[in-house]
Amino acid sequence: MKKIITLLLTVLVGYAQAQNADSVAIRKIYNEALSNGKSYEWLRYLTKQVGPRLSGSTGAQKAVDWTKQVMEQQGFDRVFLQDVMVPHWVRGAKEEAFIHTGKQKITVPIVALGGSVSTASKGVEAGVVEVKSFPELRALGADKVKGKIVFFNRPMDPTKINTFEAYSGAVDQRANGATEAAKLGAIGAIVRSMTNVHDDNPHTGGMRYGTGVPLIPTAAISTNGADLLSKNLIENPGLTFYFKQNCESLPDAKSYNVVGEIKGSEKPDEIIVVGGHLDSWDIAEGAHDDGSGCVQAIEVLRIFKSLGIKPKRTIRAVMFMNEENGLRGGVQYADLAKKNNEKHIAAVESDAGGFTPRGFGIVGTPEQREKVMPWKPLLAPYGLLEIAAGGGGADIGPLAQSGTVLFGFKPDSQRYFDYHHTAVDKFEAVSQRELELGAASMAALVYLLDQHGL
Repeated sequence: MKKIITLLLTVLVGYAQAQNADSVAIRKIYNEALSNGKSYEWLRYLTKQVGPRLSGSTGAQKAVDWTKQVMEQQGFDRVFLQDVMVPHWVRGAKEEAFIHTGKQKITVPIVALGGSVSTASKGVEAGVVEVKSFPELRALGADKVKGKIVFFNRPMDPTKINTFEAYSGAVDQRANGATEAAKLGAIGAIVRSMTNVHDDNPHTGGMRYGTGVPLIPTAAISTNGADLLSKNLIENPGLTFYFKQNCESLPDAKSYNVVGEIKGSEKPDEIIVVGGHLDSWDIAEGAHDDGSGCVQAIEVLRIFKSLGIKPKRTIRAVMFMNEENGLRGGVQYADLAKKNNEKHIAAVESDAGGFTPRGFGIVGTPEQREKVMPWKPLLAPYGLLEIAAGGGGADIGPLAQSGTVLFGFKPDSQRYFDYHHTAVDKFEAVSQRELELGAASMAALVYLLDQHGL
């Protein structure tokens, strides 16, 4: 019995010492990020000097060249590019739209949805059918929809505390609205912007066409514009809506994922990825979506080097290309990992904005999630209280097929959809301290993953 007690005490003492060492290391990580962080100035350059960077654009290529240069300047062990062919959709001249009541023309703000076809050169004008769901649309039937513009006006649910849940409950009309409308003979589709804020900033985003249906133009209208259109439809059901957009899809273009790594000292063949997506929509600087995630990922590796932390496992920062309108960068990264027989034990993605850190969502087996739970007391002092099963991230998602455990960085979600996919997603919308806290949070998790594995 005495031997058992002695052994138990030895284990407990060892565990306490390890916890103390981890606590000290995490404190140093936060001190470094908050005192000497580079992420904010990197974000300033990416947004102000590079600017919008939709896949296939010159801005996207500038972002590739610049992030590669930044990681080389930081002296990471290896920096390299991964070729990836990406969609090349261009918006063209600014969109136009107005409500025609018969007595007046009321201008409203719209933006074409990514992947949409253009209108005719003179634009499209027709009567409007307002619906809030696909079943409601189908119930109307072709007789009431043919030759009309379908107006999808289902708002995000304001009662959802997690705004990403509200977004998920509304975004299908943006993604598939044009297809569902075209099946019934509509000649255009207008979609309420994905936000609960009432303003004049329309939110773009990706859409897709179904097989075998006509390709009709589709655009997002601002929430104020949507409310105005709905109000006027009640007062005047016979009104018409006009819109013109000049977008087109060009042949696929060559682009790149940008990868920087610090080689592991003990288990270099085990890889931990931390990343964000480098592309952004063309109408804004892409500060929250996802410039923040990219600079935070690079900052994780910089913190390790600055503190002299020699990781046991290889740590990679990955700037994924084409998350917004194709996800080809994430798929290509996973395909190359499989082809090269690489073992990715964990991947962390930041793609929810540069807001105050709240925790991490975990995608893995119950056993794998259970291994993370002892770390909660180490992370709780830094506000990381939401650590549980949840989403990982779109770009790292394809790695799950090979058994990689995924971690989605979770900042506070309340303001994200104020900016998402709009012209106001600018550098000025990001708080330096919140951004740096996020980078430190990611670095702390990567440190624990590296020290203890899964």
